[in-house]
Amino acid sequence: MKEVNLTLTQTFFLAAQEGTYSAAARRLNISYQSVANHIRRLEQRVGEKLIVAKRGAKSISLTPRGTSLYRLLEPEFDAMLTRLGSLIDKERPVIRIGMPQAIFFYLLPPVLTAFRKFHPNVEIVGYERDVSLPDLIHSGSLDVCLSERYFGNTVMSQRVVCHYRPALVCPAGWPLPATEAAVPKWALGRPLITYEPGQMLRNMALEYLSVDNERPRVVVSTSTSASAKRCVDEGLGFALLPTWCIEETDSRIQCVALTNTPKIPIYFGEATYLRSNPFVQSMYRLCLDVLAKSVEERANRCKPLKARKATARPAAAIR
Repeated sequence: MKEVNLTLTQTFFLAAQEGTYSAAARRLNISYQSVANHIRRLEQRVGEKLIVAKRGAKSISLTPRGTSLYRLLEPEFDAMLTRLGSLIDKERPVIRIGMPQAIFFYLLPPVLTAFRKFHPNVEIVGYERDVSLPDLIHSGSLDVCLSERYFGNTVMSQRVVCHYRPALVCPAGWPLPATEAAVPKWALGRPLITYEPGQMLRNMALEYLSVDNERPRVVVSTSTSASAKRCVDEGLGFALLPTWCIEETDSRIQCVALTNTPKIPIYFGEATYLRSNPFVQSMYRLCLDVLAKSVEERANRCKPLKARKATARPAAAIR
């Protein structure tokens, strides 16, 4: 087809999805005959038969060409219609972006500031979610997302924008382990603040801190890095947290970089049909630049154990 007629395509899609003209007519609030007319006009544009509807039969069947077309449409068509409805309602460009709360709170503001300079008329709608991101993109409720998870979803492409390592974070008065290798034994018997069961950073922390199948004692589980850090600030225990969630004003905690932990990626994902959208492309480039630089700069606030000891010796000698 040289030109795509959205009305005809939507009618075909719903008829194929529902399996009857009557059900498609109810969803579109049009007559049975209008559905049949739409299908006939679409078949004329395609040049092939798409649907076989026998007189008197309640259900329909797809031809091989109709099946092929439906399978091409099925992964993304509903999401496209939802996004179109959102644009029409707002009557202005919009980018709906989802990510875990901590990434939104600590990393996204500089990206949004830069994005607004290039696209002042585009509205940003933020969703602070984690595990439901693929479903939200599949349903058309989200356009792009940032996540530490790789979902492997066919309707959402993901690209790495940066990596980070977690840091050991504990109350300021606690003695630190002598070396990175000593961290797991140092952790045994100490109260651990970590994430809810099932979250990637919790699994990584428990595996990293285990000694001879003995795991650290979890005293508080929470859903966000900000909440975990707040518990450490109150002296409830220690945590392994992203280096980028440490602030210069965090005076009641100490942070140690862990260079022997696995690197954790942050992925930028978008609905496949939006990959060429100029606003989505702009958001990706800014995440690749601004967000990645922010992660790197924040990581410098956490020094490795050797660096911390090297800076401590001169001060002790002066005293």
